[in-house]
Amino acid sequence: MSNYNEPVGELDALTRNISKAISSLKEEVEAVDWYNQRVATTKDPELRAILAHNRDEEIEHACMTLEWLRRNMPVWDEQMKSCLFKDGPIVGDHGGEDEDHGAPASTGGLNIGNLKK
Repeated sequence: MSNYNEPVGELDALTRNISKAISSLKEEVEAVDWYNQRVATTKDPELRAILAHNRDEEIEHACMTLEWLRRNMPVWDEQMKSCLFKDGPIVGDHGGEDEDHGAPASTGGLNIGNLKK
């Protein structure tokens, strides 16, 4: 089964590589989930340590893939800088867009500045 929604021959090399990276990222995150569940349910301490190690390696792989995406798709870089490694609420204004609709965040006006002098 193809991961492509558009004719592959019409996609440039970067777009195909981005698709590969996103597919790999999904697989790595899924593996993290599987290992994490096994860690939570395994009674044997040695096996639990091995599974935790495997989970953490999958996290490393996912992070490396995110870094590749950040370097190759500028909007990933913008969003990561806006959303990651910040204190405070996770959900909120991260660049002037309303988190529900993608529209400019409302400030109670039309965002055209003060017209009165």
